Amino acid sequence: MGAEQVRDGFVALYGTEPEGVWAAPGRVNLIGEHTDYNDGFVMPFALPHTAVAAVSRRDDGVLRLHSADVEGGLVELRVADLAPETDRGWTAYPAGVVWALREAGHAVTGADVHLHSTVPTGAGLSSSAALEVVVALALNDLYELGLQGWQLARLCQRAENVYVGAPTGIMDQTASACCQEGHALFLDTRDLSQKQIPLDLAAEGMRLLVVDTQVKHSHSEGEYGKRRAGCERGAALLGVDALRDVPYADLDAALARLGDDEEAVRLVRHVVTEDERVERVVALLESGETRAIGPVLVAGHASLRDDFRISCPELDLVVDTALGAGALGSRMTGGGFGGSAIVLAEVADVDTITKAVEEAFAAAGFTAPRVFEAVPAAGARRLV
Repeated sequence: MGAEQVRDGFVALYGTEPEGVWAAPGRVNLIGEHTDYNDGFVMPFALPHTAVAAVSRRDDGVLRLHSADVEGGLVELRVADLAPETDRGWTAYPAGVVWALREAGHAVTGADVHLHSTVPTGAGLSSSAALEVVVALALNDLYELGLQGWQLARLCQRAENVYVGAPTGIMDQTASACCQEGHALFLDTRDLSQKQIPLDLAAEGMRLLVVDTQVKHSHSEGEYGKRRAGCERGAALLGVDALRDVPYADLDAALARLGDDEEAVRLVRHVVTEDERVERVVALLESGETRAIGPVLVAGHASLRDDFRISCPELDLVVDTALGAGALGSRMTGGGFGGSAIVLAEVADVDTITKAVEEAFAAAGFTAPRVFEAVPAAGARRLV
């Protein structure tokens, strides 16, 4: 469903033309998992899959929300009554953005919103961030707030952390707001400095596949929060503001200081080595050694599986099967406990790998996975 269909849906719903139509993408994270809330490095890129929103302003304090993807009718709220953790449905994401904008002092007086998204939900591809960013961008334009992409990302993160109650980092929203077509985004989550890294795998005879295991996950459930709290405890034990501040060269000494605190050792080791893996991938891509990132992806998966302990049998099966069928590299991507894995492969091996993964899932009795190619796409933008 494109801009015209979403606009037509708005007209059918509200009886008038929208003031505009906007889109914001989901994302795949190439490397850098669970580092964003530790002030570390990440490297996502935007997907062609987007949340699209047709939006108009209101001046009567009413927020009306509708999604073509969710059963049920129009939801009407009053912006003055919006309060954190009062909504457990899909409307918490766009409503949370309105709340965050108003809390930051922006005079948003209401809106009519009609949404449709092609970002798979629960697949670790940031469907919620796409929903937040598309509404934030629309309101930024309509109310002439003058906010930049990174500022919108911060407000959307606050909406998800405080209003929705999910303790996510800043990566997903920044990727949706700021990625560029044909590039991966090297992001320092401490100061939000960005560098666009060219990523044209097709030109080098490669593909990056996303394998959605169909195992749904939710950031607002407890395990994600436990990992974040554990990382914060590890930083406190080491006397640093965030695990970003533990140099990779000093990792062994830092782990020794943690003694027999097995959980802290595992979490700290993952975050510090993952930051180093991001920097290694950036260096390899910038020097034209793209195929050499494959083993780095595999090392990242092992760390997420063994140290951070957020993989699952389906994700491990994707990685092991893909590598066995000739993939250059593979790892889980996203928050974990389900969701998706990525597979870096030569073009000639894509069909073989895809078939091997599908057959492995069937043999294990798992739900058939969804496999598609990921091509770096544009970030959030106005369509109409």
